[in-house]
Amino acid sequence: MPRVADHDARRRQVAAAVEQLIADDGLDGVTVAKTAAAAGVSVGLVQHYFPSKDDMLLHTFTVVRDRIEQRVVADAQRADETGARIEHILLAAMADVLPHDDVRRRECRVALAFTGRAVEVPALADALRASNAHVRALLAQAIKNGKECGEVHPATAEDAEAAGLVAHLDGLILHAYTDPATMPTTAAEAALADHLRQVFPGPCRHPRRAETIGTRPA
Repeated sequence: MPRVADHDARRRQVAAAVEQLIADDGLDGVTVAKTAAAAGVSVGLVQHYFPSKDDMLLHTFTVVRDRIEQRVVADAQRADETGARIEHILLAAMADVLPHDDVRRRECRVALAFTGRAVEVPALADALRASNAHVRALLAQAIKNGKECGEVHPATAEDAEAAGLVAHLDGLILHAYTDPATMPTTAAEAALADHLRQVFPGPCRHPRRAETIGTRPA
C-alpha cells in the first residue's frame, strides 16, 4: 500500500527549519539548501512545497504568528478564569510576547526579521497588516468590554486605543530585544502595565464575568 504523505507535517517541518535558521543567522542564513539540510529533507521536497524563499518565509511567518496567538489567548483565558480585571488579563497576555526568555527572544528576532523583510515583499507586508489588524480588533473588543463593565471611560475610542496599544507593545519589544541593558523586560512590562492602567482606570462592575478577549460580557 503506498505511503500517504502528511503534507501539513512536511510544511511544518520546513517552517521549523526556517525559523531556526533565522534565529541563528538572520534572514541571510535562509536558503533552500540550508533549509532542506536543517529540516532533514531533500531540496526537491522543499521546492515542491515552496517554490521560492519568500514562499517559505510567508508560511513560516504564519506558523509563528499562529503559535504566539494561541499561547497568548491561553494566557488570557487563564487570567480570566481567576476573575481578573480586563486590564490584568491584557497585561498577562501582552507581556507574554516580551523577550524575557530564550524562546521569546528567538520569536522576537524572527518577528523583527519578518518585519524588515515586509518592507520589500508585498505578500509579507499584506500578511503583517492582516495579523496586526486582527490583534487590533481583539484589543478593541477588550476595550469595548471594559467600557461596558466600567473599567474604561465611556468616551474612549476603542479602535484608536487599540492601535496605540499595539504600537506601544511593538516599541517595547524592539527596545527590550535590541537594548536590554537600557530596557530590561521587567522595565518593559512595568511600562506596559502603566499604559494599561491609563486605558483601564475605573472599577470593574463585573468582577466574576465569564468573557475572554474578543467576547462580550454577559
